[in-house]
Amino acid sequence: MISYEPLWDTMRKQGITTYALIKNHGIPASTIHSLKHNGNINMLTLEKLCNALNCTPDHVVKFKKEDN
Repeated sequence: MISYEPLWDTMRKQGITTYALIKNHGIPASTIHSLKHNGNINMLTLEKLCNALNCTPDHVVKFKKEDN
């Protein structure tokens, strides 16, 4: 399972809002919606987020093993 918990923590620590990602970094509002619902994003979006937040992918996404 994909989780974007690290993204929200990184944003909180850096004082960056979803509004700033949309307006200042070109992240579409639909992508923010997808992130909030742990949806899929592509690698270009991951790169944009990492550049905007000056971080690495592990600060944006983590993978959780699903219980079967």
